[in-house]
Amino acid sequence: MAHVHRDKKKLLTRTRRIAGQVAALERALEGEAECSDVLIQIAAAKGAMHALLMEVLSGHMNEHVVAGKTEAARAKEAQAVMTLLGKYAR
Repeated sequence: MAHVHRDKKKLLTRTRRIAGQVAALERALEGEAECSDVLIQIAAAKGAMHALLMEVLSGHMNEHVVAGKTEAARAKEAQAVMTLLGKYAR
């Protein structure tokens, strides 16, 4: 069973928390909140997204790269991670 399916409840909890943070950001903007409050909401949402990314990435690394069945499969998954990190770093 893939890690995202096995950890589905935990990942969905994180995702729902992120949705709440984004909704709070939207309310702050609609309510004409101070820019410092908006920046705090943005930072909180970004941090939560980063934590979710790291959680899924860790599971992917353990399940598909480290424990890959063949050297070719491990190399393919490692390259996929490198591509992801290249896009994330932009």
